Amino acid sequence: MRVNILRRVTQILILVLFILGNLKLSGILVGNLSSSRVFGTIPLSDPFAVLQIYLANLSIGTTAILGATIVLVFYSLIAPRAFCGFVCPVNLVTDFAYFIRQKFGFSKDRKVLTLPKNFRYYFLALSLILSFIIGVPAFENISHVGVVQRGIIFLNSSVLGVIFAIFVFDLFIMERGVCSHICPLGAFYALTSKYSFIRIKHDASKCNKCMDCKTICPEKQVLNLVGKTSGYINSECISCGRCVDVCHNKAFS
Repeated sequence: MRVNILRRVTQILILVLFILGNLKLSGILVGNLSSSRVFGTIPLSDPFAVLQIYLANLSIGTTAILGATIVLVFYSLIAPRAFCGFVCPVNLVTDFAYFIRQKFGFSKDRKVLTLPKNFRYYFLALSLILSFIIGVPAFENISHVGVVQRGIIFLNSSVLGVIFAIFVFDLFIMERGVCSHICPLGAFYALTSKYSFIRIKHDASKCNKCMDCKTICPEKQVLNLVGKTSGYINSECISCGRCVDVCHNKAFS
């Protein structure tokens, strides 16, 4: 629970700081998760969005490049998919959908929709190819992440429809479908954080193969080494720390 509480505090605090900044009640963060400034000076930009914009226009401003570089280096070094686990507001919606799904005993075997686990990587590649071909940032123009975060940050009630759609999709159509199977931004950060400094490590000698970790993990395929070998969890992990919290044998650290 400790890591999970830290995640929730971080996600909500970042949104609150953006809201206060845009209401001119604080100068810490102004803008949104796609493009912002820290203390009115340091630029931050979504590197995946900047890459799409560059492919669409074959040119981009130096401020956007600087902001994207800062964000990319930070997320690449700190922990795998830290954006997904600690920042992205969509994660709040999908985690709540999963909680309700478990609370009311929806069958895990009921599959309305099945997608290959690598679908988000295909979507990532398609987003970049289409950005180049059609001359507009393909995913950024339809991004559910962008719609949700801007709607919350700028207090736009129209975002409630998108949030509800994401909630219903994960609740009734596909368990953890949006974040684990569809979102190309998650795929992007999985690729760019393969060598992060903070990694979750598994010690097979302490594992009794109870599989409590796999039951609770939102990206179950990252735990394929559990009970078999010792090593670091791969970069598709969202660094949520649920496995660390739930393991009574301290096989994770």
